[in-house]
Amino acid sequence: MKHRNIMVVGTSSGAGKSITVAGLCRALTKDGYRVSPFKSQNMALNSFVTKSGLEMGRAQVVQAAACGIDPEAYMNPILLKPTTNRKIQVIVNGKSIGNMSGIEYGNFKTSLKPEIMRSYNYIKENFDISVIEGAGSPVEINIKGEDIANMKMAEMADSSVILVADIDRGGVFASIYGTIMLMTVEERARVKGVIINKFRGDINILKPGLKEIEELTGVPIIGVMPYSNIDIEDEDSVTERFKKMQKKKGINISVIKLRHISNFTDIDALRIVEDVNIKYVTSPDEMGDEDIIIIPGTKNTIDDLKEIKDSGVATEIIKASKAGKSIIGICGGFQMMGEKIKDPYGIESEIKEIPGLGLLELETIMEKEKNTLQYEGKLENCSGLLAGLNGEAINGYEIHQGVTIGKEKKITSDERVVAIEKGDTIFATYLHGIFDNEKVTRTILNKVREKKGIETQLEGVTFAEYREKELDKLEKVFRENIDMEKIYEILGE
Repeated sequence: MKHRNIMVVGTSSGAGKSITVAGLCRALTKDGYRVSPFKSQNMALNSFVTKSGLEMGRAQVVQAAACGIDPEAYMNPILLKPTTNRKIQVIVNGKSIGNMSGIEYGNFKTSLKPEIMRSYNYIKENFDISVIEGAGSPVEINIKGEDIANMKMAEMADSSVILVADIDRGGVFASIYGTIMLMTVEERARVKGVIINKFRGDINILKPGLKEIEELTGVPIIGVMPYSNIDIEDEDSVTERFKKMQKKKGINISVIKLRHISNFTDIDALRIVEDVNIKYVTSPDEMGDEDIIIIPGTKNTIDDLKEIKDSGVATEIIKASKAGKSIIGICGGFQMMGEKIKDPYGIESEIKEIPGLGLLELETIMEKEKNTLQYEGKLENCSGLLAGLNGEAINGYEIHQGVTIGKEKKITSDERVVAIEKGDTIFATYLHGIFDNEKVTRTILNKVREKKGIETQLEGVTFAEYREKELDKLEKVFRENIDMEKIYEILGE
C-alpha cells in the first residue's frame, strides 16, 4: 500500500494540535491502518525514554498509544528542553548533543533536515499513514526562514495540511484568516481543511461565521470539536491542570510547582484516584493542609532549589517532614532532598554547589553524561511507605544528569537501586512514571489513609487502562464531530 500522510498545524500554541493528532491516529488505527505519529521538532520539558534508552517528547508517546504501538524516537527526532531563560538542551534522535542559546540553535537547526527526513522516511517505509504535528504557529514570520517544523515540514513530506484553531480563547475567525493569509500561495494550496476546537454552545449560532470564513479563505471547515472533559496528557506546562483544586474529603497532596518543572505527567496517575485532592503550590501560604508533599522533576535542579529556599517553600517542606507528613521526591526533587548538590561542570547552573533540604543523607554530583533508560523489574528490600511490596513488578524510566550517593536505605530491583526510603514518611526515586504502577500508588496512599482513619482501597484502575478509555472517548467525539470522509479525501482515498 502506498504511504499517505496528513499534517496538523495550529493557529497558535495550545490550539489543540496534539489532541487532534491523537484523535486522527486513534480513528485511522481503528479503521485498520498501520499509523504512526510524527513531530519533527518538539519543545517541552515533558519527555519519555524508549525501550532503547532514547529520549522523546511525551505528546508523541500518547499519540503512539492511540495507534497501539510502542513509542520510538523516530516519531520525534528533535526535542528541545529549556534549561534556563537563555539556553536549551538539544536532543537529536533521542540523545543530547549539548546546550545552545536560541540564536545558536536558530543558526544550527536547518542542518538537521537530513536527520528529520531519515526519521520520517523510516515511518514512510513501515507504516500506511503518518499523522504529522506542527509546532506553535506555522506563520511566525520573524523566524520563518529557519522553519523545520511547520509548512517547511509539510513541503519536505509533501503533505496536505489541516489547520486547528481554538475558539475558547476568542478571535477564532481572525486567527484562521490571519494564519492562512500570512502563508505563501504555495503553502495555502496545502491547507485542505480547518478544525475549530473547544467550542461551547449551540453550533447553529456558529454556522453563519463558518460559511463566511470558508468563502473568505477558500478552505472548508471539516469539523467543530466541542469542549469536553477528555483527559489526555498535555504536551507542556501551558495546562489547566495547574489551576485545578478538587475539593473532597480524602488525601491532600501538594505538588511543588517548580519554575522548570518537568515530567509533571508523573502526577497524572494520582489525579484519577477518587479520594485524592491535588494542588500545585508556589508559595508557603498555599501549604499546610497537605498529607503528602511531592517535589517533582525539574530541568534545572539547582536554580529551582535556590528559588524554593528564597520563597520559603523549602522551610515549609522541612517543617512538614518534621511533623510526620509524607515527602516524596522524583528525579530533581529526589536530588533536592539530599544534603548537597554539586555542579562542577556547569551542566545546569552557574552555581557550583548548593546545600539541599537535608531530608536524606545523600549527595548529588551533576555529571556530563546524561542517564536515559527504561526499566522494569521486581521490588526488593521494601519498607516504610512501600512496606509489603517485595516481589511486586515495577516499571518506569530515568532521565537525569546527576549521580547520587549516600547512606540511606535502598529499595532495589534486580540489584539496581530504584528508590530511597527513610522511616515511614520519606521516599525518593529517579524513576519517572512511578505512580503508573498501581500497586505502588495504592500502597503509599493506603498508608496515609490509615493514618487519617480513612477506609483503605483494595484495588484500583491502572493508568494505562484509564488512558485507553480516554482515547476511546476521544475517538468517539472525533468521529461525531469531524468529517472523516473529508479526512480520507485529503489522504487521497
